[in-house]
Amino acid sequence: MNTKMIAVLALCAGVGLAPLGAAAQQGGMNRDGMADGVVRKVDKDAGKLTIKHGPIPAMDMPMPMTMVYRVKDPAMLDQVKPGDAIRFTMDKIGGQYTVTGLKAAK
Repeated sequence: MNTKMIAVLALCAGVGLAPLGAAAQQGGMNRDGMADGVVRKVDKDAGKLTIKHGPIPAMDMPMPMTMVYRVKDPAMLDQVKPGDAIRFTMDKIGGQYTVTGLKAAK
């Protein structure tokens, strides 16, 4: 077993399920695979959203951050404005992080 695998297993064992709830409260990934965030900027011309969110370990984002994302469907940009709390999914498409779905947070 390599060192990276041991580190991942140790992290999983030490974390348990409780931090999933904490991550969701801090804007991280939820159990349903969506992340919580706040829209900081909508750039319709570039087809991008700036989102402030918590850690998203599944996407190699271990720290809270604000990042610019492409959107898969430009129509998504009409659904949000700066300051909106959102839930979103993303994937790496063509080497770039891309928002693949979003909805208003409740």
